[in-house]
Amino acid sequence: MQFPCLPQSISSGFVEEHWVWDVHAKSPAVQLSPCRRAVYFHIDPIVQSEGTAGVRGTKGFIHGEHYWEVKFLEPPYGTSVMVGAGTKQALLHLGNYQFRNMLGMDSESWGLSYKGTVWHGGQSRQYTEPFYETSTIIGVDLNLYDGTMVFYKNGLNLGVAFTGLNEVGVPLYPIVSSTAAETELHLEMRSCRFLSLQEQCLYTVLQHLVDKVHIDTLPLPEIIRRQLKEF
Repeated sequence: MQFPCLPQSISSGFVEEHWVWDVHAKSPAVQLSPCRRAVYFHIDPIVQSEGTAGVRGTKGFIHGEHYWEVKFLEPPYGTSVMVGAGTKQALLHLGNYQFRNMLGMDSESWGLSYKGTVWHGGQSRQYTEPFYETSTIIGVDLNLYDGTMVFYKNGLNLGVAFTGLNEVGVPLYPIVSSTAAETELHLEMRSCRFLSLQEQCLYTVLQHLVDKVHIDTLPLPEIIRRQLKEF
């Protein structure tokens, strides 16, 4: 099924994806809604925020182009609220009152702060104007063909934030993080596209599997099963 609501500057050919936030890959200061699309940070009624909390998506990407959106249900405030991506090694929790721009504080993640800065490898630069409004939607276009990450604000292309992501060599997962109490973010559209027929076929097969552990049960040549495992 074609996905109809992508920003105009995104090319056609995208199809809908269905990943959600991962209940097994999150900070203890993060709570998820039953559908695992809404994420709530630091909502303990007694204990206020004691650091930085994050959560990772259930699906990592190493091929293709992927676009997803995160909606701010409350106005962002505090030291940091971030949207971005990272490897499985990316930090998802900082305690002991460490209020940090966690996405991008090392080489394992890349992130955009609501203050308009982008972070990677502990370095930052001003990328866009800060945004403080409720219902702001931040889109992330992770293009693993040309290795770029582009952010969108309410459908407006903000330009290339990062390059070289096609050289990372391991899957990259969507991540959000916050230092602020009662931050609420909601996962909106999730979509992808693959340019080659081979990639499209591999993707279609995987969409019909509950888990990659079942790949070896498929009546396919060994070389195809190996490609499915690596995809």
